[in-house]
Amino acid sequence: MDVRVRFAPSPTGYLHVGGLRTALYNYLFAKKHGGKCILRIEDTDRTRLVDNATENLISNLRWAGIEFDESLENGGEFGPYIQSERFDLYTKYGKELLEKDLAYYAFDTSDELAEMRDRLQKEGGSFKYDRNKMRNSVTIGMDEAKKLIDAGENYVIRMKVPEEGEVKFKDIIRGEVTVPCKDVDDQILLKSDGYPTYHLANVVDDHFMQISHVIRGEEWLPSTPKHVLLYQFFGWDTPDFAHLPLLLNEKKAKLSKRHGDVAVEDFKAKGYLKDAFVNFIALLGWNPTGDREIYTMQEFIDLFDLSKVNKAGAVFDLKKLAWMNQQYLKELNTSEAIPMLKAELKKFGVSDLEDDYIAQIFDLFKERVTFINEIPEMTDYLYAEPKEFEEKYMAKRWKENTAELVKPLIAKLATLNEFTHDSTHDITKVHCEDEGVKMGELMHPLRLMLTGKSAGAGMFDTMALIGKEECMKRFESFLSKKESGEL
Repeated sequence: MDVRVRFAPSPTGYLHVGGLRTALYNYLFAKKHGGKCILRIEDTDRTRLVDNATENLISNLRWAGIEFDESLENGGEFGPYIQSERFDLYTKYGKELLEKDLAYYAFDTSDELAEMRDRLQKEGGSFKYDRNKMRNSVTIGMDEAKKLIDAGENYVIRMKVPEEGEVKFKDIIRGEVTVPCKDVDDQILLKSDGYPTYHLANVVDDHFMQISHVIRGEEWLPSTPKHVLLYQFFGWDTPDFAHLPLLLNEKKAKLSKRHGDVAVEDFKAKGYLKDAFVNFIALLGWNPTGDREIYTMQEFIDLFDLSKVNKAGAVFDLKKLAWMNQQYLKELNTSEAIPMLKAELKKFGVSDLEDDYIAQIFDLFKERVTFINEIPEMTDYLYAEPKEFEEKYMAKRWKENTAELVKPLIAKLATLNEFTHDSTHDITKVHCEDEGVKMGELMHPLRLMLTGKSAGAGMFDTMALIGKEECMKRFESFLSKKESGEL
């Protein structure tokens, strides 16, 4: 059997991180088995559509490196790939179920449904449509139902679940699943506006798009018995199912917007690197070897195994994600980093630096930060002479005799023809040995004079990057302000 999988989001908002994992697992499974991965937009819930949501979904999926073989953009022989353009297909097969007496018309108002729900709650039962006590073509007869339809009364079409027996299916992750028919609700298939529900459209589309494996989130597991019944009603082959574990927050509750960021675009905006983020998402519920955390996309494809995905919920550990981003940042190619850091510097108001200088900044700080967007503020002294100096650092490191201690060293630094890490280090070391001064007694004041900060990259690297001329200018400026009482 040819492997064909699909990711089928609804354009009702942002791309959830759980949705990205579902898309990623479908993509990995298809690539592993030489199959096709399809993107289908499920826009049947017209009340929740959000403008530009489809474009946003596609943009974020592309950012993550997930490319689809068939989609709205790429086309394919099984299109259209958006459900609102497949309307006639759902109507046709909804009516076919009516003709087979496997579905029925229901005319219940919202008040009647609410009354039924209240009654069931008082009786201690869960909500399940009771077709034998409600107003539908089962209880009033088909002839009467057609009269109501002709008179313009609103109706829906519900599936007619058998009252006895069981629904059985195999889940690749969870094994054999058996659900009594009495626990399966008579799901609405076609709504009063004529649009299909997810359940009918999903099954019809998966059949006609020849989907071989349905890989989706655990939240759809309770709906699967309805889908299996629909396949049986139509006499179609049932695809293989795999329901992925829930994503949990650090308190082991379901990951949701009210507990923090869950949209892929939020993590992009915060500066997470694509490869780091995708690596992290891929390991939420599965690890191919268990002995390491960092993998390439090709390694994920080669090693992917749905049967090894965990049943238990996966914790979305932000500390681990930050650590992973840091690992990727350390290994990021400088040529790739230059445009990224340049964009962040522009946001910071710095736009006149040469690429070579930006590259040196990145190489100097990439192991000191978690995100590339932390660099501009941390390194503001590399673009201009500091205007502020940390008061506590000043009080601790600048004593009455400090100026007299640093002036001889500054004079020696001014004689250097090559102002490099090694040359500044060597002359400072010799000076300290000759004067009997500890290196720290001079390095901290020099850092204060050049950067205004107590922390940063190594002092000799910093001096080399700022350059001899600028360093001498800052030393002179600082000492002058100190002598005049400005500092």
